[in-house]
Amino acid sequence: MRVFLIGFMGCGKSTKAKQLASRLACPVIDLDAVIVAEQGKTIAEYFAAYGEAAFRQLESDTLKNYPYPETCVVATGGGLPCFFDNMDWMNANGRTVYLQMEPAQLVSRLHNRQKRPLIKDMDDEQLFAFIQHKLAERNQFYTQAQLVVNAFDLDAELLEERLKG
Repeated sequence: MRVFLIGFMGCGKSTKAKQLASRLACPVIDLDAVIVAEQGKTIAEYFAAYGEAAFRQLESDTLKNYPYPETCVVATGGGLPCFFDNMDWMNANGRTVYLQMEPAQLVSRLHNRQKRPLIKDMDDEQLFAFIQHKLAERNQFYTQAQLVVNAFDLDAELLEERLKG
């Protein structure tokens, strides 16, 4: 089983991917880390050099061309489900899980903003408004996931049970 974790930045995709992969005894693949390794630049550096449109194309190409093992847990970037046919592709090639969180919870978790190009210069109030706006745009994509879970204080054991349930 391939599991794709989706959700807004800061919801815990990378952390939950590691925990779930450990429980399932399978590899974890962080698509942002794959991009950084292949490009030799951080996501922020890539964004600055080439812009968002180029990054979204690279992200989609990486998603669709990575040599996934049969069983793995994949952490995606927060915007990945919202571009091209990425959500349809993930639903066709694995189980998708939306790690859902409220805007205030996300603000409280997004402390180190410098490595996140879309929010690096925002204070908490601006970030809250940005998250509300982006979630309103992105929910039409996120809610196409086969499983939607409240990610606040989510236990990896419970996530595994919900996936197998």
